[in-house]
Amino acid sequence: MSDADRAAGADRLLSIGTFGRRARLSVKALRLYERTGLLVPAAVDPRTGYRRYRESQLLRARLIVMMRRVGIPLAQVAEIVVAPGPDGAGLLTAYWAEAERRFGMQRELVSRLCTSLLSGTSPVPAGAFGIRERDVPAQLVLTEKRGLRITELKGWLPEALHRLAAAAASHGGLDGDVFAVYHGEVNEDSDGPIEVCAPVACGAGVRAPVACGAGLPARLPPGAAVRLEAAHREAYVTISRAQLEYPQILSAFDAVGQWIAESGRCQAGPPREVYLSGADIAAAAPGDPVCDVAFPVAAPS
Repeated sequence: MSDADRAAGADRLLSIGTFGRRARLSVKALRLYERTGLLVPAAVDPRTGYRRYRESQLLRARLIVMMRRVGIPLAQVAEIVVAPGPDGAGLLTAYWAEAERRFGMQRELVSRLCTSLLSGTSPVPAGAFGIRERDVPAQLVLTEKRGLRITELKGWLPEALHRLAAAAASHGGLDGDVFAVYHGEVNEDSDGPIEVCAPVACGAGVRAPVACGAGLPARLPPGAAVRLEAAHREAYVTISRAQLEYPQILSAFDAVGQWIAESGRCQAGPPREVYLSGADIAAAAPGDPVCDVAFPVAAPS
C-alpha cells in the first residue's frame, strides 16, 4: 500500500453525529456552518441526505469552535479559516488588536457611567471639552444619504466620502472640509439617516443654487445629489483619532449638546462630523486631531 493510500485510509469519513461529538458542535451548528460555506460535508447521500465529514475537517471545526468562544463573528471566522496559515494568524491578530482597543474604550465609558451613577452628576461634563463657536458660509455640496446602523457605518462612510471627493475633483476639487450630517440617531437600533457632504466651488459671481449646480459634472456617483448647505453658526469641539471611535465619540456629541443648553443657545440643525483637511484618519496616531463634532446653533427666539 502506498503512502497516499494509507493517508486516504486514515482520513476516514465520519457520521455527522460522531463528527459533531468530536468537534464539540451540535448538529444545528453544523447545519448553520454548512449553509454559510464555513464547514461543508465531504459527502452527502443524494437519496437520504445523510451527511459525512472527513476526519481531517476536525481541525477547521475546532478552530471555529475556539474562535466563536471568544466572540469572533462568523464573517471574520470565515476569512481567517480559509486564509493560509500565516495570513490567517495575521487576520486573527489584527481582529483581536481592534477588539482590545474597542474593549478599552468601552471600559473607560463604563467607568464614567459608574462615577455618574454614584455621584448623580453628568457622565460627560461640558467643561471637559474645549467647545468653541464659528460662522460657516453657505456651501454647494455633493451628497449621498443612507439609512445605516452603526455596524454598517464604518464600511460605508469612507467609501462614500471617497466617491464624492473623486466627483468633486472633476469640478475643480473640494472647496472645504468634507462632513457627515446625522439626520437621526445612528446606533445598534436606529439607522439615521446619515448624509455625507463634499463642498465644491460655485462659479465666480454665481449665487442661485440652480445656476451654481449647472456647472457640475453630468455624471455623479449612483445615489448622489447636489444641494446648497445654508450658512449657519455652529458650536464645535475638535477630537482626536482615539475619540473618533464609537462609542467614545458620543461623549463629544453629548458635551456639545450640553454646552448649547447651558449657554442659553438653541440647536438649529442636525449635528455633524467635520473631517479636517489634511488629516489621514487611517494613519493618524491616537492623539492626532482629525475631526470636529459640530452642532448648528442660534440665539433663543
